[in-house]
Amino acid sequence: MSAVVQVPSFYEHLLALPANVTGEIIAGVLHTQPRPSARHALAASAVEGELYNPYHKGHGGPGGWWILVEPEVHFIRDTEVLVPDLAGWRRERMPVLPQDHRFEVVPDWVCEVLSPSTQRTDRISKMKVYAQYGVAYLWLIDPLARILEAYALDNGRWTVTGLFQDQDEVSVAPFDAAVIALGDLWEGT
Repeated sequence: MSAVVQVPSFYEHLLALPANVTGEIIAGVLHTQPRPSARHALAASAVEGELYNPYHKGHGGPGGWWILVEPEVHFIRDTEVLVPDLAGWRRERMPVLPQDHRFEVVPDWVCEVLSPSTQRTDRISKMKVYAQYGVAYLWLIDPLARILEAYALDNGRWTVTGLFQDQDEVSVAPFDAAVIALGDLWEGT
């Protein structure tokens, strides 16, 4: 008699990760990384803070968006799973939040905060997946270099829409109704 061995799926492995580890499944590979550094968290929190009131709440801005921190985006349920640092959905495309932790509507915007341990994955693997599934806008923020790179998807390819640095005050699509002071994203400014 042969025994049937049940092999856990990548998603079951992802769910079993400790709380201090973030997991993603990119192109059939489980990627893990520790929780972000303080500089990484500061940059992500500052961007979320700048966008939340005018876009998520509609206070002092156009509203009409969900702006969320580290959502688990399932481009293919339990198979192609990414966790951007920030993501935004136009409410007309996703009128209500999902009932569980899985976001299966493709975001309209994602933001990745780069760190030495994740920038290769963010710049190569994740950018490819975001383009493949039609995420319209992507921001990459490097808190060590103090740079914001903005991209828009054009015919399946990323086009640079802006490169900003240091203390620049920027209005960047899709959130060009707000002015973001980049100095607020960096430690010591």
